[in-house]
Amino acid sequence: MEQHEHGRGVAPSGTAWASRKGDGAAQGVPAPTVGDVLRAIEELWPESLAEGWDAVGLVAGRSGNRAAKILFTVDPTAAVLDEALGWGATMIVSHHPLLLKPVSSVAASGFKGEAVHRLIEAGCALVTVHTNGDSAVGGVSDVLADALGLRDVKPLVPAADGLPEEGIGRVGDLEEPVALGAFAEVVFSILPAVAGGVRVAGDKDALVRRIAVCGGAGDSLFEHVRASHADVYVTADLRHHPASEVREAAAGGTPYLVDVSHFGSEWLWLTPAADALGTMLSDQGFATDIRVSGVNTDPWDFVLTPGH
Repeated sequence: MEQHEHGRGVAPSGTAWASRKGDGAAQGVPAPTVGDVLRAIEELWPESLAEGWDAVGLVAGRSGNRAAKILFTVDPTAAVLDEALGWGATMIVSHHPLLLKPVSSVAASGFKGEAVHRLIEAGCALVTVHTNGDSAVGGVSDVLADALGLRDVKPLVPAADGLPEEGIGRVGDLEEPVALGAFAEVVFSILPAVAGGVRVAGDKDALVRRIAVCGGAGDSLFEHVRASHADVYVTADLRHHPASEVREAAAGGTPYLVDVSHFGSEWLWLTPAADALGTMLSDQGFATDIRVSGVNTDPWDFVLTPGH
C-alpha cells in the first residue's frame, strides 16, 4: 500500500488582496463598517439566491463596527480562527455556515460555542455566503467552469427568482473534445492538494466535451445532469449508491463522473470572491485589506492506495 499525505498545516495558496494599497489610514480613507460590507455582499451574492434550508448572512458581529481586515475561508474552523485573529481580522467571510442547524446553546464547552465566544471577544464579525455564493453570477460553479475552460455556460438548475445566468451548478462545452483521462488530469491540476485526490468513473479513453459541474456536494442533481446531456459531471462527495445507480443506468456510457474534494471545489472561488468584494468596497471609497485563508480545511489527512 502507498500512503499519500498532503501538508495539513501548509497553505494550498497564499493569496492576498488589498483595496487602496498603501497607507490608507494616513490618507484619511475610512474602513467600511460591517454593515457596509454586508450591503456589498448582498449586491454580489444576494440572500434571495440561497436555498431554503440554508443559513446565510451575519452570524456574529455588530453592523456599526469597522471591518478593516477581512479573511475569506471555506470553513470557519479553529485553525482558521487562529489565523484570522492572529492577523487581526475584523471580519471573516466563510462559505460554509458555522451554525447551519438550530442550536439551544453557544456555551464555550463545545467547539461551535467556543468559536462564537472567540469571535465576539476579539471583535471579529462572521458572515456566511453559502448557496447564494454557489448560485450567483461569478459564484462557486461559475469559477469552476471557467477554470476548466467551458464555453456557453448555463446553470444546471436555474434559480427560481434570479437572473437567467444564476442557479445551482453549471453546464458548458470544452473548445475541443478530449479523452476523459486527460480531462480528469486537468481537473486534478486546478485543485489544491488534498489527501483524497480525484476519482473517476468511466472509460479513460472516451472523448468528452459537454461538462456539468457543481462545486460542493452535487449528487442530488443527477436528473438535471442527464437532462443537460453532459458527457461528464464534476462534483464532490459522491456517495456509493447514487454514483453506482448513475453508472448502471448509463450502461457504460455518459455521464461519466469525476469526484473531487468538497473543500477543493469551493476553495477555487475564494480568490475571485475576495477580488470582487475588494473592488466593490474600493469603488465605494473604502480602504480594506482582504485576504484568502492559507489554511487547508479539507478534513482528510492521508489516503492509502494500492501500490504500483
